[in-house]
Amino acid sequence: MDAIFLTSGDVIIDRRFEWARDLEAKGDLAGAADLLAQTVEISPGYAAAWFALGDLRQKLGENTGAILAFEQAKAIDPEDRHGASLRLTRLGAAQVAMPDGYVRTLFDGYALTFDAALRTGLDYKAPELMLAAVRTARPEMTFGNALDLGCGTGLGGAAFKPFCKALTGVDLSPAMVTQARAKHIYDRLTEGEVVAFLNAEAASHYDLVMAADLFGYFDDLAPALAATARMLAPGGLIVFSAETHDGDGVILRDTLRYAHSPTHVGAALSAAGLQLVSLDFATARSEKGVPVPGLVGVARR
Repeated sequence: MDAIFLTSGDVIIDRRFEWARDLEAKGDLAGAADLLAQTVEISPGYAAAWFALGDLRQKLGENTGAILAFEQAKAIDPEDRHGASLRLTRLGAAQVAMPDGYVRTLFDGYALTFDAALRTGLDYKAPELMLAAVRTARPEMTFGNALDLGCGTGLGGAAFKPFCKALTGVDLSPAMVTQARAKHIYDRLTEGEVVAFLNAEAASHYDLVMAADLFGYFDDLAPALAATARMLAPGGLIVFSAETHDGDGVILRDTLRYAHSPTHVGAALSAAGLQLVSLDFATARSEKGVPVPGLVGVARR
């Protein structure tokens, strides 16, 4: 039951929610769904229960009922902290941008175990792959002002710090920023949405921008790349990792991350006025032991 536990404000209602989770854990999906249907009838403003009900209905193949439940969860929680709009996309609704509330809540809950989960559980190696790509593009590896977009706990920043005179990090999740701050990697660290941050920065300020595992949370890369191009110095580089797929355009994977085709990435870079230097297939992470198809790219203003 992929639901963030957000209290209903009533301990008895919350207990029913937990009973439903227990039924699902024991394999009784139908029983859990019935209990949640009763729960939302009693407490119709309980977004977490509506979302969990949608999740169970989808697993049971009851897509019409799942859509109704996800729509209710989204309506009740305008921040969409559960990501109901993304689940609706997976069920055939129009593709939407990743809700900030969902991303913030996801990573706030993930921050304390983030480094271990990525390095050990997911075999995460985006920073190393990106560092190698930049070294090929600019062997001298010297940068003035550098920016780490979606910096998380600082895994990417730590890899690039030795080559940068000044390093700035920005992330949407306050808990991730707290973890990054404790590492003393960044000269400046900001909590905020990355496109809004970029649009507020001085033009032509950065020599290097890193975006490790960030594009999976953007359906349309154009706004972020256009904003990046504006504040890159002439000759400045952006290096990034992204998930990809065999088709065209953008898809929302079952992991609720976006995957972008190489042609889509190239077109978005070109539209932003960025010159592609390299774009290579690479596996930056695994899911359940299976390598996730990915891209590592470098582009120049």
